[in-house]
Amino acid sequence: MKVLKFGGTSVGSAQRMKDVAGLICDGEQKIVVLSAMSGTTNSLVEISDYLYKKNHDGANEMINRLSGKYTGVIDELYDTQEYRDKAGEFVMSYLNYIRSLVVKDLFTLFEERVILAQGELMSTAMMNLYLNERGIKSVIIPALDYMRTDKNSEPDPIYIKEKLNALLSQKAGAEIYITQGFICRNAYGEVDNLQRGGSDYTASLVGAAVRAEEIQIWTDIDGMHNNDPRVVDHTSPVRHLHFDEAAELAYFGAKILHPTCILPAKLNNIPVRLLNTMQPEAPGTTISNRMEGKKIKAVAAKDNIISIKIKSGRMLLATGFLRKVFEIFETYHTPIDMVTTSEVGVSVTIDNPKHLDGIVDDLKKYGAVTVDKDMVIVCIVGDLEWDNLGFEARVISALAEVPIRMISYGGSNYNISLLIKSSDKKRALQALSEHLFNS
Repeated sequence: MKVLKFGGTSVGSAQRMKDVAGLICDGEQKIVVLSAMSGTTNSLVEISDYLYKKNHDGANEMINRLSGKYTGVIDELYDTQEYRDKAGEFVMSYLNYIRSLVVKDLFTLFEERVILAQGELMSTAMMNLYLNERGIKSVIIPALDYMRTDKNSEPDPIYIKEKLNALLSQKAGAEIYITQGFICRNAYGEVDNLQRGGSDYTASLVGAAVRAEEIQIWTDIDGMHNNDPRVVDHTSPVRHLHFDEAAELAYFGAKILHPTCILPAKLNNIPVRLLNTMQPEAPGTTISNRMEGKKIKAVAAKDNIISIKIKSGRMLLATGFLRKVFEIFETYHTPIDMVTTSEVGVSVTIDNPKHLDGIVDDLKKYGAVTVDKDMVIVCIVGDLEWDNLGFEARVISALAEVPIRMISYGGSNYNISLLIKSSDKKRALQALSEHLFNS
């Protein structure tokens, strides 16, 4: 069985939903994971914001806009009035549930999570009804009945596998099993979610639970490109990536794939294919445990990086200095991206400025602190084993005209990371494309 995930853009209109139906209805049994229609989750976030501010009129106005949007999609999607009425009843039930939360005096994170879940519930209900109208044997497998996180907010794979396979057995014989991405329950049974981009994670967890032959992530671009197509001209899709290469690219800026999506598929040796709903005939990108040796595959860039340098003579020949530095970041729950050290200093990068002032104040106990903001990490990914002669030189020579603040190499066999100013990002990415891929 295959698992196919379609993002919000792929189901963003009535025509897009029809296109997705055409892709999934090929006579083969499969599980289909759907995101909310594009724009819906943002609207639900805005409704929640109004309710936190106790602006009930603003919340109701946003709900009415959503209602109008979905009414238009329903009128276009279905051929018969019977199914338009059924879909309208489903959608109105979800919107009316949101309205019931508007009148509550107390609005908390719990109510917000419930509101955010409604987008996926609406899109899956509409798609299931459309397939039923076309005579396709499709059923909904509610994510809230099997997708659960533990007390550490991490997915519970044993619970997911047990509950999901039981649900599939109960509804054996269907051609298409439709489920929601993103949403789940937490360890206390409350409605929760896997955070933004979590539909990719859902697909990977579902694939692992059913031992799928393949997981397909359908978006609006034909695979993962060898550079950022929003910045660099003439990029091209990478046809094959190792799981570790894809994870590096996803973490360092390739927006097509959520970084957490990789691990369940990797551990269960299930290939992941990135495909384009607008060009379904394109081969896309296949991610697996197979490594293509001696190749630089792609470049990605991560924006809004902050560099922090701690310089101290006390570091020289001292034990425990680095531990004290890293404990400060741990105290503030702030992860570090890059690290470089010398005899008398250490430089790190972070991407979350929330606790920057507190971190800097604490670091000043151990040395002079310098902060550089508005930086970018450029990540070069491929088979970068240290004995592949010349690869590092090609990267550095490509950036001969670009000032480099930090270089990190050797922590991974798949990645060289460089820190530059954001103002140099475009010419750095263009230079790397010219030297690594287009020469």
